[in-house]
Amino acid sequence: MTIAVFPGSFDPLTNGHLDLIERASRMFDQLIVAVGQNTAKRGVFTASERVAFIETEIAGLDNVSVQVETGLTVDFMRSVHATVLVRGLRNSTDFEFEQGIAGMNRTLAAEMDTVCLMAAPKYQFVSSSLLKEVAQFGGDLTSLVPPAVAEGLRDRLERE
Repeated sequence: MTIAVFPGSFDPLTNGHLDLIERASRMFDQLIVAVGQNTAKRGVFTASERVAFIETEIAGLDNVSVQVETGLTVDFMRSVHATVLVRGLRNSTDFEFEQGIAGMNRTLAAEMDTVCLMAAPKYQFVSSSLLKEVAQFGGDLTSLVPPAVAEGLRDRLERE
């Protein structure tokens, strides 16, 4: 059985993330969405809120689960017996970034492989910082994030 991990901050969860989760779920026996914290950014949602958003949206995918991860992704992967790391690529900048991470992960855990999936063209421009900015100014995000996430972003950013 091949267990894969799709890590990310998912802050906010996007339809692009969901597209990648659904596609990866067809490739592996089990897919674990690992919700982590991006230490370089200030988050909008708590880890438990992000997990709840994801769990709601993946309810129909029987081989997908969600867990919170802290620390190194390779350590998390070992703890769940995963051998494949799934990453999404939107553009060449993402490729350069992911190439470095894949190299480091391979050095730390030679038994693990990284698989990169290209983002669907309609989501290649989507970034968390861009979504947050649009939400802050009241823009319509309904085609880019699940409805509950759009509402949560609006509410959270209005309070700040």
